[in-house]
Amino acid sequence: MTLLSDQADAVRALVESADPGAVWAVGGPDGPCAGSDGADDVLDVGGLTTVLALWPTVGTLVDEGALSLHTPLAAYGDEAAAGTPAGTTAHQLLTQPGGTAALTRLVEHLSGSTVADLAAVRVWAPLGMTRTRLAADGTLRAPLADLVLFLRNLLHPSAPSDPGSSGGPGGPRGPGGPAEPSAPAVRGDASRPAPLTRAWTAESLRIRTGELTPARGLLWHPAPHGVWTHHAPADPGPAVWISPRHHRWAVLLPAVRSPLRTTFREAVFTPDASARRGRPDGIPRV
Repeated sequence: MTLLSDQADAVRALVESADPGAVWAVGGPDGPCAGSDGADDVLDVGGLTTVLALWPTVGTLVDEGALSLHTPLAAYGDEAAAGTPAGTTAHQLLTQPGGTAALTRLVEHLSGSTVADLAAVRVWAPLGMTRTRLAADGTLRAPLADLVLFLRNLLHPSAPSDPGSSGGPGGPRGPGGPAEPSAPAVRGDASRPAPLTRAWTAESLRIRTGELTPARGLLWHPAPHGVWTHHAPADPGPAVWISPRHHRWAVLLPAVRSPLRTTFREAVFTPDASARRGRPDGIPRV
């Protein structure tokens, strides 16, 4: 599902009026439909470290069987469970506030590597995110183009047993058809599965907290209209959104403090009832 030209213009006008210095993009599995200039400028994305590095590396450990979300951390050794209440599980760390430090320690204990190094090898390189890295001061930095590669892959990730499948960011396949020949080869090593699998993405983008509030997925938070979000705790701060229902993703890196985060999400994802009745494809207008 792509943005209509008038919707893209409306989103652009919204951002330029509220925060002219913001960096943003909106798109689907085939890439961006609209966005700001400077896609290759390397930016401070430290507020997204949890979703760009920690969440996918946890997923690789789960997919390979090295980590079970509902097994108490103590089963992995005293170091893995240090500083957490008895019986704590990785599932609890993924769904409760304040669990990222303990989760990071768990990942590094199980992998024998820092989260950043693990993400670089298992996630960023296979996705073609070659300019995403920790700066000397420990801040995660990446260009908008790398964030696009990450988000578009979430809309069609590969199955764990399907290395080099159509889930990579190089372009989707039609039913039973070959990959698009013109798509860039950024899937990485075809001898191993893509890093963001269907199973891990699906398990993460659903309510995992039962009747408890606030509702949460696995390091992702539900938003209206079938949208999931992850954003920096402080405002202004970067935010990403993903909606498998709409086949759409969005990213916003604000430059100033404003209510833009909410209005941007609404402009990109909120269906317009009259437009949906008038169009069989259901693409919303702004």
